[in-house]
Amino acid sequence: MQVFTDGACSGNPGPGGWGWVTLDGRTGKGGAAQTTNQRMELQAVLEAVTSLTGPLEIHSDSTYVVKCFNDRWYEGWKKRGWKNSAKKPVANRDLWEPLIDAYLARADEITFTWVKGHAGNEYNEIADQLAVAARDEQMAAVGTDAASRTGASAGKDRSSTDAQADVTAMRAARETAPWPVERGVWIVGSTQLDADGHAAVARAVDALRPGHDILISGLRRGAELVGAERAMERRVALAVVLPFANPADRWPSGDRQRFDRALQYASNVITLEGSPDRPGDAVATRNSWIRETVLGAIVVEDSALATELDEQGLSVRVVIGES
Repeated sequence: MQVFTDGACSGNPGPGGWGWVTLDGRTGKGGAAQTTNQRMELQAVLEAVTSLTGPLEIHSDSTYVVKCFNDRWYEGWKKRGWKNSAKKPVANRDLWEPLIDAYLARADEITFTWVKGHAGNEYNEIADQLAVAARDEQMAAVGTDAASRTGASAGKDRSSTDAQADVTAMRAARETAPWPVERGVWIVGSTQLDADGHAAVARAVDALRPGHDILISGLRRGAELVGAERAMERRVALAVVLPFANPADRWPSGDRQRFDRALQYASNVITLEGSPDRPGDAVATRNSWIRETVLGAIVVEDSALATELDEQGLSVRVVIGES
């Protein structure tokens, strides 16, 4: 039996929904007031697996889900005591563990297939519609006016105190990331690029959709600045997150001018409160902040970071100076 699953979320975290559909028309859906897109993708699969018996071919547009099973991530997680390859706790273990247990109990009859999302596949679209409908039901439970102020939706049958706490949390998340999380693509990686690296970054940015995707860059020299400049050329929206104020103060004049041009083009500029005296720590904090506000990343010549982000559920495009 083929089943298509999908998740949807407004904000990260925010209100979300999940859905699944089979080719013979059976469906399931549900939601949560305060969740993430990755959790909803996982919940959709868990609900399908526990609701349907017999052989299953699960179609998901989440590489986070499909790679875990097809690349056997779960084996390493279990061996390391539920730590990922970066030796950090596996995110969403409370959903992964029952899903992996359910899969292992039926491993001979469950397979996973990745399907490109929003690409015209009828059943992927139905699963998406179910997930979005469930997400919107969360909005109705809290109240349309409150949800519109936060740019999100929320709530199941909860107390007014809990609902208000959710709205407050969603407002904070929205103010933290003034762009839609699902549209953000972070560029990060090498600070030194050769000609092949420049060309590879350009191709990665060219794959973004003007008018929809938003490139998130810290404007460090190398991949981040080159990517931002390509976004300017291609009229792709740009948002900038700086680890502290005026990070290019001591750059050579030519590089400083490039930085200033990109900064002026950016539709959003976020400046964090890191210390210029500890730039490494400041950049690490910036990276942690950004990864919570995007669902995709272009990682340039940093395979360890690419693996870490992949395991955390981001959709990762790896650029290693390909020709």
